[in-house]
Amino acid sequence: MMEKKGQMVLDLQRAAREGEWIAIPLPAVLPEGLDAGSHPHDVRKWLLALAVFPDKWINRLFSVGGIRLDSGRLLLKAYPHVDLNAHPLLAGVPEKRNVEGLDEPVILYEDDHCLVADKPSGMAVHPSRPGHSGTLDEWVLRHALETGQAALLRHIHRLDDDTAGPVLYAKHDLAQWRLDEAMRDKRIDRRYEALVEGAVKADRGKVNAPIGKDRHHRSRRRITPDGDHAVTHYQVLHRAPAASLVTLQLETGRTHQIRVHMAHLGHPLIGDTLYGARRQSSLTHQALHGIELTFPHPWLSHTVAVKSVRPAWWTAAARKLGLLQK
Repeated sequence: MMEKKGQMVLDLQRAAREGEWIAIPLPAVLPEGLDAGSHPHDVRKWLLALAVFPDKWINRLFSVGGIRLDSGRLLLKAYPHVDLNAHPLLAGVPEKRNVEGLDEPVILYEDDHCLVADKPSGMAVHPSRPGHSGTLDEWVLRHALETGQAALLRHIHRLDDDTAGPVLYAKHDLAQWRLDEAMRDKRIDRRYEALVEGAVKADRGKVNAPIGKDRHHRSRRRITPDGDHAVTHYQVLHRAPAASLVTLQLETGRTHQIRVHMAHLGHPLIGDTLYGARRQSSLTHQALHGIELTFPHPWLSHTVAVKSVRPAWWTAAARKLGLLQK
């Protein structure tokens, strides 16, 4: 088919970033009349015919002079110049990236197209108000600045402030479009571990219950017939008299989805007082963390699976509850 033919012609495996450009080796034989001196319009038509990349991306690059043939390579301007020092999230912010009292985020995966950062509990993914600093977005942009990558990284999904785990970022428009599409098509898989109150009876199950805003509490969500469709799968790994360790997989990504669904089952997350859990002196937030993120690579389409290590606070709480060995 056309896309397979195009992928054989352009060796995307050997593509590499060069400043503002992605450089892709050209095939040994080009269509008649196409060479290093060709007008970008002719190169654009060739790329549209190959159907390797979305038409809208090729047309956008063409509109800003972002398509060239040079020295046996196709150059695509995927990383337009940006001064990260002047970015609103970084301007006037000290270079020190860690936030007092929080673990440092960790890069779990990175290449020229995307990045996965392991967010610690207590850190917001993005600012919620003017002047809000110490977010994961800020940390990731600082990482790009310090490693010489002038790229406006954008998060593809979010986690609650107190939920730890992997967060996926795109480094250019094409990566963002493809990953956003993968998220809508449910081709990005997110798995979590949680400590919940009580011994969950069923070894595994599914919660299919719509979630909407709670009119009486601004921060809460609730099960409501006119809410958004929400599905969570769970499996019990260990039980103790007062708590269970469960893994969870999301079909949908509603705000507070795991927290609302487990509370709906009568097993709120340990430490999640917003949804009815008892107060735990050793834990002041929900015992929830992302353990694995799987997604189709936005450039090469192969599957990338990234795993996160259990946070120390989560392991300590699980051991205290008798759900992990000492």
